[in-house]
Formats: sequence, structure tokens, C-alpha cells
Amino acid sequence: MSDNETRPHDAEAEAELAGVPEDLKEQDTASNELAALRESLEVAKQDVLYAKAETQNVRRRLEKDIADARAYAATSFARDILSVSDNLARALESIPADLREDDKFKNLVTGLEATGREIEKVFGNHGITRIAAKGLPLDPHQHQAMMEVPSAEHEPGTVIQELQAGYTIKDRLLRPAMVVVAKKPD
Repeated sequence: MSDNETRPHDAEAEAELAGVPEDLKEQDTASNELAALRESLEVAKQDVLYAKAETQNVRRRLEKDIADARAYAATSFARDILSVSDNLARALESIPADLREDDKFKNLVTGLEATGREIEKVFGNHGITRIAAKGLPLDPHQHQAMMEVPSAEHEPGTVIQELQAGYTIKDRLLRPAMVVVAKKPD
């Protein structure tokens, strides 16, 4: 087909438009362009809404991460200090009762006890709390059973001795309590 020849469907379209005044043709074209612009505007609005929602979600995640970082920043340091606290408690326990009243040791014992209270106060200020263990049922989320001992006095699965204290920092486990658990006697 040559350029001068008209295609059949083009001829039909031209025939339809031949009877339409020129200003209506322009209005129809403007209406189509307006409809396309409105559609583009709606798409852009949706994109903006999605972008705002995503930005808000990212901001919330970052705020949570920052809050967690503040709350749990001392976790590693706290774990290290627990061994200092344990050693202090062992030192106090190792002093016999008769030496606690001796004038030479009385000031030493008082100083060690004051240091222990200060450590407990600092732990409390930072949300570090001791896990209850003795006399409670074994909780594998907070207790680590080191041994099972036959016992007729206690229910099986009950913690009967605490070998090492356990601690949490805020709502997270810092160190499980190492415990001895009762079992049925043989």
C-alpha cells in the first residue's frame, strides 16, 4: 500500500470525524488528556502515600532499635560485673561467724557488705534483677539444671539448691541460675 492510499479503518475514522466540528475534536482531545493527567495524579498520590507509610515504618523500626540499644547497651558489661558480685558474695560467705565479730575483721566485713549493697543498688538502677530459683519449679528459660538429686521432701522438678544466681536485664535473660533439681527417690 502506498502512502497516498488510505487504509480501510483509517478511512472509517476520517469519515466519522469529517462530520464533527473542529472545536469538538479539540475538546475530545483535551478531555482525553485531562483524564490521562487525572489518572497520573492518582498514581502519584498512591505512590506518595506508600512512600509516607514506608518512611513511617522505617522511623518506627529505628526508634525501637535505638530504645533497645539504650536499654540493653550495658548487657556485656553487666555479665562481666556479675562475676565480681559472685566473688564478693563468696568472700563474705567464707568469713567465719566468730571472725565477723573480731575487731580486726569487723571493719573489713562491714566494708565488704557495703560494697555488696552498692552493687545491688547499681544493678537495680540499671534494671538488673536476680532470678528467683530455690523452691520454685524448674524454668528452662531462667534456670540451668546442673544436677538432679533424689528427694522425698520436694516435688520432682523443684529447685532445691542454687549453685550460682541468675539475673535478667529488663526483660531479657542475662545469665541463667545454675541449680540443683529434685527428682523422685529411687
